[in-house]
Amino acid sequence: MLQSVSAATDLDLISYLKAIPDARMRRGVRIPAWYLLLVAVLGILSKCESLRDLERFARRHHAVLTESLGIELKRPPSDSAFRYFFLQVDVVAVCAAIRDWTIAQIPGGAGDLDQLICDGKTLRGSIEATSGGGSAFIAQMTLYSAALGVAIAQACYATGENHERAVLQKLLGDLDLEGVLIQADALHTQQAFFGSSQSRGPTSS
Repeated sequence: MLQSVSAATDLDLISYLKAIPDARMRRGVRIPAWYLLLVAVLGILSKCESLRDLERFARRHHAVLTESLGIELKRPPSDSAFRYFFLQVDVVAVCAAIRDWTIAQIPGGAGDLDQLICDGKTLRGSIEATSGGGSAFIAQMTLYSAALGVAIAQACYATGENHERAVLQKLLGDLDLEGVLIQADALHTQQAFFGSSQSRGPTSS
């Protein structure tokens, strides 16, 4: 079973976003963190690709959102408000909250989780040449449950700062792997995956 790190108990996404700590200094904060995250989620789902896109999205839907949510905001968040917030937000907590919310939407939760498919992909447009003649890029590791039909966890990393193996270890570290079949690339089987003697190692395919 997944170990939830969220304090939320409701099924709506907002309750999970509200459980994420706000790392900003309280002085001068006019827009709640959960609202910025909600607008960001909605904006990204609406194909926003930049902070300016998010600003335009927030301005366009400001009246409808604030009325529907029952909150009062004098003005919508600007691109600089999003930038300042994103520089300080706890990305791990955000990913965990979205993961927990996703699991909460599934009837029976993760009780039927018996197989996980692990896959890493390079983010388009992120490849850069290095001084040594190689290349560095941003990659994303995903844990996908075929039975549930959803990706239950994801993590992005820069290849110059981290490695797919370490990222996958971290993602699987949040799971109870008893009786769960793990499918991963062969590179993860070249040495013992977990350092302990517990039966937590993945099976490649």
